[in-house]
Amino acid sequence: MFVVLLRFSGNSGSAGQHMTGHQEWIKRGLDDRAFLLVGSIQPGLGGAVLAHNTSREELQKRVDEDPFVAHDVVTAEIIEIAPGMADERLGFLL
Repeated sequence: MFVVLLRFSGNSGSAGQHMTGHQEWIKRGLDDRAFLLVGSIQPGLGGAVLAHNTSREELQKRVDEDPFVAHDVVTAEIIEIAPGMADERLGFLL
């Protein structure tokens, strides 16, 4: 399981130019079932993705394809979590 932090960079002003591509990238991740949750880092610091059912290498490739990453709107950090215990509602992550 992975958490991807997409923090706004110095080029965040160009986010509007790449928003459609970024939203399509998110939709592909959800459709492919690689993304479980996508949301904003508050207050307006960027975004975060909870990813599952993928390898670190596949996820890195996917993240590199995000137009926000490719155009330096955000910087990406991938954090890998090795789940040990979970509420039964999240048992599929174990």
